[in-house]
Amino acid sequence: MDIFLQIWAASFYLCNKALFAIAESRDEVRKRQLKIVGWAIYILGVPPWVVIMVAKNNWIAAAIEAGGIPAMLLGLFNVAKGRPSENKWLNRSVEIFTYTMIVLGAGYSWLEHGGLGQLSQWLEVGVMVGFLMGGYYMARGNANGWLFFALMNLSMGSLTLLQDKYVLAIQQSVSLCFVIYGFISAKRARG
Repeated sequence: MDIFLQIWAASFYLCNKALFAIAESRDEVRKRQLKIVGWAIYILGVPPWVVIMVAKNNWIAAAIEAGGIPAMLLGLFNVAKGRPSENKWLNRSVEIFTYTMIVLGAGYSWLEHGGLGQLSQWLEVGVMVGFLMGGYYMARGNANGWLFFALMNLSMGSLTLLQDKYVLAIQQSVSLCFVIYGFISAKRARG
């Protein structure tokens, strides 16, 4: 079951990053289509990540994986609509939920381990900040989301490597290549 979850998690998240990166260099119609599919795949990739992280007592990472769903839904909504939401209540709710999950995940890990003294916890903090802020910035159409995704990929790749989840570690390395490509393409397209 573990290898199945790793393959599911890895393939969906890798596909998401590839679609997002490729979309950056396409015309607006194709970009929108690729991003709609990318956001949907991203959402479908969450369940195995949560199961894997909970099984390893990576509470910060599990909380942020689940906590990223509203930002993913906002991203899907914005792309499907064709422009960022101007609904202040919706945007603020996603932002508050994102920050709340950061505090809850870090707080629970702090309580569970008596502080942030383990390397795995610091890597989870990197995952947390990268995943939630990257998802939020990407949902808002901000190219700096790619930089947060790079932090996430480096942190999660290191964490999964330390925990002998080699399929996930390889996926994070390949995803990082797509993230770099996506960031460069986004910067070129914007200017």
